[in-house]
Amino acid sequence: MKIKKNALLYFLVLIYGYALHAQIPSKIKEAIPEETLVQLDIPYASDTLKKHTLDLYIPKHTGNSLPLVIWIHGGGWIGGNKFGDMENMKSTLKAILDNGFAVASIAYRYSTTDVFPAQIQDCNQAVNYLYNNSLKYNLDKNKIAVIGFSAGGHLASLIATSNNNTVNAFYYNNQEPRFEIRGAIDFYGPSDFIARIGSMPLDEGEHKTTSTGLLGAQPLARPDLAKFASPTTYIDKADPPFLIFHGDKDTTVPITLSKLLDSYLKLANVQSEFVIVKDGQHGGELFRSEDIKNKVLAFFNTHLNQK
Repeated sequence: MKIKKNALLYFLVLIYGYALHAQIPSKIKEAIPEETLVQLDIPYASDTLKKHTLDLYIPKHTGNSLPLVIWIHGGGWIGGNKFGDMENMKSTLKAILDNGFAVASIAYRYSTTDVFPAQIQDCNQAVNYLYNNSLKYNLDKNKIAVIGFSAGGHLASLIATSNNNTVNAFYYNNQEPRFEIRGAIDFYGPSDFIARIGSMPLDEGEHKTTSTGLLGAQPLARPDLAKFASPTTYIDKADPPFLIFHGDKDTTVPITLSKLLDSYLKLANVQSEFVIVKDGQHGGELFRSEDIKNKVLAFFNTHLNQK
């Protein structure tokens, strides 16, 4: 009877694994090493919102708890999904998993549903959930880093710079997180909406830009909101190390915003490396180079105390 029960359990696990595998886009399947435990659509909040879920990728390990990389997708705060940037950066994703890091890709509310600070509240709540359930998933709650792309780069930077500040509005029900961020990687994310105001026309209409959509008002009309949502606002000497990538041909997010973030961090004596991707636009093939992948790995290995 025991053998039959074990066989049935194995069969059910196998079927569940195949069902999950079928939901993963083919490009990402190629990036997931064999024997990686994949759990999709884990709710990180007590409600039933689909946007309050995360996907978890746990590589094969020997029993030690694993350092965790939080992956935050882009999409102008109005689109994108948990798989989006993973498809574009599948080689980097595979390398991260191959090197023994668990990866959690989180969903968050779009600004078309709720304006800022809903997005950072969701991100903080998701990381808090993983911190509080680290034993369940065999994660090292003291080794957490973030990586984000475009709008996700903004949110990753904001988590990292505001984590050691008391900004009650950034936390669900004003519950401050217990986790600490050990490192942040920002791919071409907006860092300072005040600095970006200089390129905005006076006749900008409501929700004409994604920044206006995020804030729920024109940055020119509400510079207080623009400052409130800017990662540069919260920079201090206690912030974690940063690695910043930006293309010099980016016409979506000015490269000057990444340079500004890097400068503010260095002025606060925070370790920061700013990598200019020559001829790089807003994402694309040039960000999938071996050099960038190796820099990402070296950063995580260094600041999450691996290899």
